[in-house]
Amino acid sequence: MKTAEKLATGWLLTLGFMFMTLSVSAVIEKNTMLQSIPPGIEVPQDFLNQEAIPELDNTALYGLIFGVPTSVLGIWMALGLYRQSQQEKKAMKLETSDRLQSIFYRMIQENHGRVTILNFAIQSQLPAATAKQYLDEQAKQFNANFKVSEDGGVSYHFDV
Repeated sequence: MKTAEKLATGWLLTLGFMFMTLSVSAVIEKNTMLQSIPPGIEVPQDFLNQEAIPELDNTALYGLIFGVPTSVLGIWMALGLYRQSQQEKKAMKLETSDRLQSIFYRMIQENHGRVTILNFAIQSQLPAATAKQYLDEQAKQFNANFKVSEDGGVSYHFDV
């Protein structure tokens, strides 16, 4: 569904731009036709195409009539898609945060307050650097103690 909405938005914006361009082009062409001819240049009396002026006026008007609503609708749909994607990102971030918090609390209960970076990374399926960053933040919030083993592994000890 989202692909169809993106395509429709693109088409509306393209059509709106085309109609608006036609309108501007007609106005410019009409103004060019109505410019005064400098003295000294000989031109026939019927040089001005009087039948083209109403056509150019109509083209300019119809370009605005069709271009403005089409462009506005395309912009409105694009903004809606943008807002929707922002809400989805926010929901995914909240879901991830809730999942990590659930894993973290479960591990603390199962291991009596002791959590290692490796175990948390395995359980949460996060990269080690991200798991360490998350555990560091939690350790600051809950005033956890750190213990470094002989082989250099860090474990966090939370008071339960």
